[in-house]
Amino acid sequence: MKVLLFGGRGFMGQQFLQIYPDAVVPSADIADPAAVAGVLDREKPDVVINAAGKTGTPNVDWCEDHKLETMHANVLGPIVLAEECGKRGIYWVHLSSGCIYEGDNGGRGFAETDETNFTGSFYSRSKALCERAIREFPGILILRLRMPFDGSSHPKNLITKLAKYARVNDEENSITCLTDFLEATKKLIERRATGIYNMVNEGTISPYRIMELYQEIVDPSHSFEHLPLPAQSQVTKVGRSNCILATGKLKGEGIQMRPIEDAVKSALLEFKKSSSAK
Repeated sequence: MKVLLFGGRGFMGQQFLQIYPDAVVPSADIADPAAVAGVLDREKPDVVINAAGKTGTPNVDWCEDHKLETMHANVLGPIVLAEECGKRGIYWVHLSSGCIYEGDNGGRGFAETDETNFTGSFYSRSKALCERAIREFPGILILRLRMPFDGSSHPKNLITKLAKYARVNDEENSITCLTDFLEATKKLIERRATGIYNMVNEGTISPYRIMELYQEIVDPSHSFEHLPLPAQSQVTKVGRSNCILATGKLKGEGIQMRPIEDAVKSALLEFKKSSSAK
């Protein structure tokens, strides 16, 4: 199976190279139809994975001041891929986000069919707009991640981010362990699954609880305080999504990601090991 990976040099692109080390990684701008068409015709891939996109550095606040760049990568680019892959009948995978919801949907969690309800950041609005634009087309697998983490010290890793904050909130959230995500994604791709899937671990956890576990497993001297949700606007430029996603569709495929606290503990042990090795 020949895999073509757009955005292969970014955080998520590097994750996909762990399971598809032989993937072709072009430098083409996904929003350039001629460039995308040229790559597809030259490489003739069996699967295209779109890991290109703007999440902002160091965080989504960046997108507020770079709206054109965000739209270019998060909306226009995927629409171009939908058109060019569609013309050629190429199956492709798009990385979306679960940060397009707010709340727990009456305790049920938000399913893939629920309309989005969070508009607090330009990043989230761009991801929701993209989903609405491409979800009607066949041959596309859309994967929703939330606050991805692993055992690395990468600056995009949720654990690394939280460890830098003096205050963190205690809102329960669905989040994504990248180890489990990659395993589940590979199975979906092998089956040529299409449509939207919530790719989060079972159960919920809060940033505050993650830091409690960090203190317990990685660094007993680490200090942090509770950040009440109303006070979050004091430390971020725009709002952040806090939500719970339903995982029934993924489980319907016979795929179940680990309980979230187990996955976090495992990642923290790996984080400690890698930190000690430096």
